[in-house]
Amino acid sequence: MRKLRPWQQLCLEQALQWFEALNQLFLIAAAAGAGKTNCAVAIANELIKKKIVDCVIVVAPRRTVVNQWASDFQMMTGRPMLKITGHDEDLSTMVGVDFAVTWSAIHDASPAFHKICQENNVLFISDEHHHAGKEAAWGLSADSAFGLAKHVLVLSGTPIRTDGSEAVWLNYGHRGEIDHPSSGTFTLTYGEAVDLGYCRPSTFHRHEGNFTVHFQDGDAASVNSQGVSMEGNQLERLPSLKRAINFIKLASTPIYENDGSPSMSSYPASMLEWGIQKLDDIRLQMPKAGGLVIAPTIEMANYMADLLEMLEGVRPFVVHNQINNSDAKIEAFRSNNHRWLVSVGMVSEGVDIPRLRILVYLPYAKTELAFRQAIGRVVRNFGPNDTTRAYVVMPAFQIFDGYARNVEMEMSPKFRSEPKGPTTKLCPVCSSENELSATHCSVCDEEFPIGHARFKSCSECETPNPIHAKNCLACGESFEHEFNVNLDEALRHGAIARGMDLDESEVVLSENISQDFRNKVLNSGDEVLINIIKTIPEETYGRLLNMVDGIKR
Repeated sequence: MRKLRPWQQLCLEQALQWFEALNQLFLIAAAAGAGKTNCAVAIANELIKKKIVDCVIVVAPRRTVVNQWASDFQMMTGRPMLKITGHDEDLSTMVGVDFAVTWSAIHDASPAFHKICQENNVLFISDEHHHAGKEAAWGLSADSAFGLAKHVLVLSGTPIRTDGSEAVWLNYGHRGEIDHPSSGTFTLTYGEAVDLGYCRPSTFHRHEGNFTVHFQDGDAASVNSQGVSMEGNQLERLPSLKRAINFIKLASTPIYENDGSPSMSSYPASMLEWGIQKLDDIRLQMPKAGGLVIAPTIEMANYMADLLEMLEGVRPFVVHNQINNSDAKIEAFRSNNHRWLVSVGMVSEGVDIPRLRILVYLPYAKTELAFRQAIGRVVRNFGPNDTTRAYVVMPAFQIFDGYARNVEMEMSPKFRSEPKGPTTKLCPVCSSENELSATHCSVCDEEFPIGHARFKSCSECETPNPIHAKNCLACGESFEHEFNVNLDEALRHGAIARGMDLDESEVVLSENISQDFRNKVLNSGDEVLINIIKTIPEETYGRLLNMVDGIKR
């Protein structure tokens, strides 16, 4: 059994006292990275040893997280967990079996789990409980399946949904706050976790950019985080255009050169340049540090991966729901020394990769819940001597800026400002400290890796320049975050008119159904539907399904 942190021990004692008094639900609202999973497994283990419960059922957001739960549970309790990530045979006859289930798999297995909870003393652990909205399909399924569980352990770093809806089993006050007895609740905020050394402090880089959208008749729109200004008479002809142009979608628009290669002068490339430089700095003190890119679409994920390969000379790991063995790739990245992982949602919640320190954030979901979940991927401690910070590179977007300020204000003043850069570097083999200028370790003689030379071409004179140059060394042309997008590119990527503010639950639903949905449409032979499915971003499939369900009702 792993040694518990002080907060986990206190939480364990409080939860046991609560459950032994025959109360059903205990809430752990702890920051991502603080160790909720280990704490929950410790509670489950004690309840099993005391014969208060016969079996444990865990529900988690994704297959990767289910696998992680099953592994941690068996390591700490010695009991294997049956993993359910899709339709399975009748489970109700499996007496005394522990389960780890994805949220999306609950629906089909709901009657079986209802019977198990009815006939056995079950501890139900609801991981990332914000998914279980009272009016949402997953919440209704969870209530039907596990409402009779003897004990319920609710876990979430963000238990309050930012869309205003309430989660099942929890009571809420008139201001939308959770109203659960204090003796049945243990809370550990991100700021407290940083103060106690359980999580790393965060620095947020608001990445500025000015986009010029060119129309066919020569008119243009200038777009940045502050708004839109129009040139020419487009505004008079299309009065809704100013409102429709979307800065965040423009920031997520892939731009290509005439030869089809990703443009090194694009906004996403400039975000990666900043992240690469910061990762280089962090790896001086934490040689295994890695970076995570959260992309809004599969196309954008592949585009970011192509850019990273061009910038670093090495292909990053790419994971999404249309890639085989994504779980294995995530596991491989967790344990190796690879620099970058690119994901479409699969690593934004629940996944534990402690060596991640850089987040390049380009999501579709714009909720504070999704924002905090993403930050949770890069703030985990890498060991007792970890003194690094986490860095989040995000568009200078008003909504994101507000979320970042909320997180910053949770931290103590001493953690809000970034310290000076490193003056030494650690050997990746023996961890001994060396001068920054050293080419070999002074202790083990290991040769320090030499970073790849990175260059970008000037758009005016095509002269190669250092990747972080602000102006061309030959002609003086500025590289300062000026980006051009034509109207066709903007329309195709939903930056104009089609832009939607998707909430986190719609993005997750889209991820779960996208492959099956797309295959059914493509196999239908209906050219109209096929053209539609090729046009709309796959992250909107969930909203489309909800709209159809609403029409049916």
